[in-house]
Amino acid sequence: MKTKERAIEEKICPLEFAVNAISGKWKVPIVWRINEGEKRPSEILRGITKVDRRVLNQQLKELEQAGILQKESFNELPPRVEYSLTPLGDKLVEVLWKLNAWGETLLETSIKKDK
Repeated sequence: MKTKERAIEEKICPLEFAVNAISGKWKVPIVWRINEGEKRPSEILRGITKVDRRVLNQQLKELEQAGILQKESFNELPPRVEYSLTPLGDKLVEVLWKLNAWGETLLETSIKKDK
């Protein structure tokens, strides 16, 4: 993922930068799942069963670096980590709700075409 400084230097379109931040097969489902409330990685895995733990950890790290997620580590045994949305992540969820509504319209249109 490109850093903000590099994006400014290369004059990248804000839309391209935004899409780059959430690109990846599992990032949107991860954000959607965490929107329900703070989640531990194992809880996310239960909700998104097809993702590999290694891939999940990488995507979580990238979302955290993008400022979309916040990671909280608890100093206890066994170690515990929870992820939650940042204010920037909350704004992304607002966009995802709109994208979801658009997807419903697209789906309805597609079904009507097939009849």
